[in-house]
Amino acid sequence: MNVNITKNNKTAILFGATGLVGGKCLNFLLASPAYAKVLVLGRKSLDVKHEKLEEHIIDFEKPELYGPLIQGDDLYCCIGTTMKKAGSKTAFKRVDFTYPYSIAEIAVKNRVNQFLLVSAIGADKDALFFYNRVKGELEEEIKRMPFWAVHIFRPSLLLGERNEQRWGESIAQRIGKKIDLLTGGLLTKYRPVEADVVAKAMVIAAQNIDKGVHIYSSEVLQKIAEQEYLKIQGR
Repeated sequence: MNVNITKNNKTAILFGATGLVGGKCLNFLLASPAYAKVLVLGRKSLDVKHEKLEEHIIDFEKPELYGPLIQGDDLYCCIGTTMKKAGSKTAFKRVDFTYPYSIAEIAVKNRVNQFLLVSAIGADKDALFFYNRVKGELEEEIKRMPFWAVHIFRPSLLLGERNEQRWGESIAQRIGKKIDLLTGGLLTKYRPVEADVVAKAMVIAAQNIDKGVHIYSSEVLQKIAEQEYLKIQGR
């Protein structure tokens, strides 16, 4: 891909801004001096006003209509659902595979430089569990696409406030934190991670100008965020 890589005055494209990670990502993108414009595409309007923000309401089932809007430098794909919310395997795969795959295909054609994807721990195209298998299949397809750089983020259980109540995840969050404390971090790979840590790591990674495919696990996401904090503190 013939690209013009830049570190400033960029346009970020964000899908999934109403989700847990996507919402945090939007805040970091709007605050980042690297971006002059943040283009958000989604099913419903955000209750956000900002001079950088450009918003479009789209129908994910009609990529031929929203495709021309995907114009920019870095595309952040934070789309995702749950099996329970989707209601069936077919519906889940449509949201977690078909939509992101279509977006990525269009982004390649429109010469977007970087694709940043929120995946999940355990993503593997040969996984026994359907959820992990779908995530892995998407990763494999994205990695093959000719972006200048692909960044794949594999967080463990996500911590943070959601717009919808998920009782099971709330319990798991508390248990996960206790397990991590009891094991002294032995299970770091599976340690729950705050949604804003994932979002911050995504925005930081996009500024590193690293060509190729990069995969980030939960512990790596935490380290990236911590290093940035220390940098800001001048340590």
